Amino acid sequence: MKNTELAKGIYWVGAIDWNIRDFHGYSTNRGSTYNAYLIVDDKITLVDTVKAKFKGELMHRIRSIIGDPKQIDYLVVNHVEMDHSGSLPEVIAEVQPEKLICSKMGQKALLQHFHREDWPYQVVGSGDEIKLGKHTLSFLETRMLHWPDSMFAYVKDEQLLFSNDAFGEHLATSERFDDEVDAGVLAHETTKYYANILTLYSQQVRNLLAKVAELKLDIKTIAPDHGVIWRKDPARIIASYKRWSNYESNGRALVIYDTMWESTRKMAFAVAEGLLEAGVPYDMFDLAVHHRSDVMTAVLDASALVLGCPTLNNGMTPHMADYIQYMRGLRPSRKIAACFGSYGWSGESIKMMTEILQELKMTICHPGLRVQYVPTHANLHDCVELGHTVAKATKAFLAGEQVESVV
Repeated sequence: MKNTELAKGIYWVGAIDWNIRDFHGYSTNRGSTYNAYLIVDDKITLVDTVKAKFKGELMHRIRSIIGDPKQIDYLVVNHVEMDHSGSLPEVIAEVQPEKLICSKMGQKALLQHFHREDWPYQVVGSGDEIKLGKHTLSFLETRMLHWPDSMFAYVKDEQLLFSNDAFGEHLATSERFDDEVDAGVLAHETTKYYANILTLYSQQVRNLLAKVAELKLDIKTIAPDHGVIWRKDPARIIASYKRWSNYESNGRALVIYDTMWESTRKMAFAVAEGLLEAGVPYDMFDLAVHHRSDVMTAVLDASALVLGCPTLNNGMTPHMADYIQYMRGLRPSRKIAACFGSYGWSGESIKMMTEILQELKMTICHPGLRVQYVPTHANLHDCVELGHTVAKATKAFLAGEQVESVV
């Protein structure tokens, strides 16, 4: 077996999941990896494990490096979520480590998941160090990135950061490093990962980046628990996290809609025409076609959202209700927003969507446009004007001007 070495005596021993296509409602069309790392030193240390069904792959890679897995002395658990700890009980039974190293919240979560008080826990906190021999591991708690138990482990002499679920992406490849994969694919998947997992925790990301700067950590390599290892340009992904966590946007508008009998679609295209006439580029997403997580990926960088939905049974259609609840959980913010839609006799969907966008602290630049049944030429002109209104507000927002909500 060809072993992947990150630095002298530090190896990737994880698993590649070529077939996973859904991760809690997030489409993973390119698969994923569950990364684990083996440090061969005076105290041989395994950093993280893998999803339960990939335990055999993990142990095979370990055996190819050190022979008997019982030589492992320490096991570090940076994150207790089951895609990283599902194999842990079997690994501990086989390895019988001297220490199981985790954060205080990690120990609590391990007990709540596996109910094993007899495991050899050693709790560490931010700033604690454990000497392995030539290498020293230091720890930084990263609570709510994205679970309470999360922490980083850092190999000081190699300037190597084990970042658990930060700085990763869902991407199954035979290559292990950032400079070995297509840059466009990598950029898309890292954006999608942040958009669909970490947007909710942007404040925690900002705090973490400030803490890393305060500690003056030199980082030559970032080894996350999903996707490729950043060895060529780790500063690139750090800069992206800084941009995303500060809600910086790209000047584009998104027209996101669902339709029943084509009326709302006609309105959507007229709104888009108004945006373009007023000088704001746009992308369109029909929710009957585009997966919620792909739409959310575009939302991360967008400056404006225009949501369109007809009224069905005094509410939103299932496609829009599904999408907007998904977005609501991730809580993107600092965007210009407006809503539109057709209706037959009640027309509640526009108010419902607007209230959720208000809850997300978006700036509502239009009170909402409703059209009964099928839009007339005059109605479509109003939709074009809605596009103009959104574009004007978006330009002012990008120029740093104060834009007030109209509702």
